[in-house]
Amino acid sequence: MTLLVTGGAGFIGSNFVLDWLAQSDERVLNLDALTYAGNLRNLASLAADARHVFVQGDIGNRALVDRLLAEHRPRAIVHFAAESHVDRSILGPGAFIQTNVQGTFTLLEAARAYWSTLAEAERAAFRFLHVSTDEVYGNLAAGAPAFTEQHAYEPNSPYSASKAASDHLVRAWHHTYGLPVLTTNCSNNYGPYQFPEKLIPLVITHALAGKPMPVYGDGMQVRDWLYVGDHCSALRAVLAAGRVGQTYNIGGWNEQPNIEIVQTICALLDELRPSAAGPYARLVTYVKDRPGHDRRYAIDARKIERELGWRPAETFASGIRKTVQWVLDHAGWVAEVQSGSYRDWVAVNYDQR
Repeated sequence: MTLLVTGGAGFIGSNFVLDWLAQSDERVLNLDALTYAGNLRNLASLAADARHVFVQGDIGNRALVDRLLAEHRPRAIVHFAAESHVDRSILGPGAFIQTNVQGTFTLLEAARAYWSTLAEAERAAFRFLHVSTDEVYGNLAAGAPAFTEQHAYEPNSPYSASKAASDHLVRAWHHTYGLPVLTTNCSNNYGPYQFPEKLIPLVITHALAGKPMPVYGDGMQVRDWLYVGDHCSALRAVLAAGRVGQTYNIGGWNEQPNIEIVQTICALLDELRPSAAGPYARLVTYVKDRPGHDRRYAIDARKIERELGWRPAETFASGIRKTVQWVLDHAGWVAEVQSGSYRDWVAVNYDQR
């Protein structure tokens, strides 16, 4: 048996692959284009593991995807591959349309063609699991009920609009062609191997380097935070027992303003790696907010708990401590991903704020 995982060298994808192979002998065929956020070092522990087959390639390459499906005959596709950073989508939306919309379309068409060739029992067992985001639901007012799976889509950034489009394609391929799909919409992930453009690793790495920690606007944007290991366990549950055609929201039951996240990180670093220059909170720097910044997201994850028995195992306190400690223990990985192109991006995004 084989899973095809797209984007399996990225942050969430690599955590999923590592987690899957730690608990199963089922092979993973990992297709990743290795753009700036894809990193084979995330998967270094699998270098000699015959259960992991890595292929560098683009989900938009139909001939390649067709060949891989025919050769490896996966029982399921777990689709992570996506451009995912809102700030990058604002400065360069084209890549998000190409990967998230066109790429998902190409993958769906390849999956549909492959699925149609399977024997009846294999067709019935096949799954296409599409991993998406809570950002497709748009902005929540303070005090408003959290996003459920019935919440209307109101994407407000090029990133969330591209993911909303991909969600709609997945839904349509199920309702029109019968492709057995599952969709998940998760809240903000954090944990090992996260590229340091996102808030939590950005703050940790800037603090350790003695650099200003940029906080957008007043820092009171609220997000629900989900430890990546919990996300992986939820995806395993959905793949194993989710109802075909259904959407499952995956959240951490942890709403916090960004500034509180930053303050928690500072306190942990003061404890675990004190700075001779004084408390890390001295480096907090408020910068101009990004355009169209949604004020609040929150996930109602009761459906996945009710139907599949899943709840996150980590509290935010336990998850963020593990994350900070991981960064402290993996200075080499952090230094490698902070390449010249990464430094250029940080300068472009933050220097004029």
